[in-house]
Amino acid sequence: MSKSTAAKGPTCSAYLIRHGATEANLAQPPILQGRSIDGPLSLPGRQQAEAAALCLHEEPIAAVYCSPLKRAVETAQIVAAPHKSPIHIHEELTEVDVGAWERRSWVEIAQTEPDAYRAFQRDPSAHGYPAGENLQQVFDRVNPVLRRILAKHAGETIVVIGHNVVNRVFLAAALALPLSQARTIVQHNCGINLLHSSQDKLSVVTLNSVFHLRALTQSV
Repeated sequence: MSKSTAAKGPTCSAYLIRHGATEANLAQPPILQGRSIDGPLSLPGRQQAEAAALCLHEEPIAAVYCSPLKRAVETAQIVAAPHKSPIHIHEELTEVDVGAWERRSWVEIAQTEPDAYRAFQRDPSAHGYPAGENLQQVFDRVNPVLRRILAKHAGETIVVIGHNVVNRVFLAAALALPLSQARTIVQHNCGINLLHSSQDKLSVVTLNSVFHLRALTQSV
């Protein structure tokens, strides 16, 4: 190891992965599911999780973290299985509270609540989900716990199973994007992001990689 590398300190390599697809994700149009809908993975969702597990099976995974929602826990169990890695559940990693828009589609919301829909699309960090959270609130609870996890695992490789909005807000900050643009970051079900963290400096190495899902016939 060179002196310049050693000076930077040990790096945590973190695979941040969105959970596998649920029936709500696969609906046409998709149905918003925050924290109130707590259903299991669909069959295609389990296949996606198994593909992610196969992709990472040779990695030295020290630990797997996830939210308490079933879709995240099931994905974590599948990914952790080849490594017999411990699974740690953190409430702070729970998906955004979508409030009054739970179990509804964006198509229907745009038609019935056009003003609220436009405000949300313009800046979801300020104008959040009615009776739920905005993206700034999500970031404020997600960022501290993920930063602690990354610091705890300096020099190791870990997996974090997150959610669409949870991943987007953390990645936006890592990419130095304003939270108002977080929704422009695509997160497919079981898409893999690779982050490196060293001495509180965070970099995004890979964003939403889905090559491991290419053999699956269903939409990802």
